Amino acid sequence: MAHPNADLARKATDALSKGDMETFLSFHTDDTILHFPGRGPLAGDFRGIEEVFGLFGKVFELSGGTFRNEIHDVLADDEHAVALVTATGERNGKTLHDNQAHVFHVRDGKVTEFWLQPGDQYANDEFWS
Repeated sequence: MAHPNADLARKATDALSKGDMETFLSFHTDDTILHFPGRGPLAGDFRGIEEVFGLFGKVFELSGGTFRNEIHDVLADDEHAVALVTATGERNGKTLHDNQAHVFHVRDGKVTEFWLQPGDQYANDEFWS
């Protein structure tokens, strides 16, 4: 039986890959924080549901709706879940194919903080720029 936080990470990642922002955001607290690393146009800290929603709206807009995360595995304990994913997308003739770690801090069954950790930060910056 999978840890509840592993199930949460799988369901949230699946919803995001489908562009189902309502379901994705339902797994987050209202004051959630998302950290998007790098120096590209999407980099920064996004605080609260509205900012996170805006970020992923931009992700899907820039990628023409092609952005996806395919789960390779999920690890979890009582406070965290880590989803090992392959992020893919297409944009302006460029292709993203990056193995990433998505780290979820979880409290009371909800994501309070989320860190994107690209495998190749330079490739991600290039793709989103």
